[in-house]
Amino acid sequence: MTKSQLIGIVAKKSRMSKRAAEEVIDVLFDEMSRSLVKGEKVVLSNFGTFYISKVKDKQVVPFGEETKRQTIKAHKVVNFRPGKSLKKEVW
Repeated sequence: MTKSQLIGIVAKKSRMSKRAAEEVIDVLFDEMSRSLVKGEKVVLSNFGTFYISKVKDKQVVPFGEETKRQTIKAHKVVNFRPGKSLKKEVW
């Protein structure tokens, strides 16, 4: 599903214009992003949890080039843990 498809669905189900639905979705994503940047979890009941975790430095060897070692620097990643109801529906 793309963002434009999501906007269309929200607009149709809530009987609002596509422009209003797009604004609502943009605000939702902006606030979720702000919370994650602050280091907070974003918990959506019956859907799941978005959270930030840190990845340490690690040494990797490119396939077929054992003599070349590369270091991937420490960084942060966004993770998603599905809620019980979403897990049940997908699995």
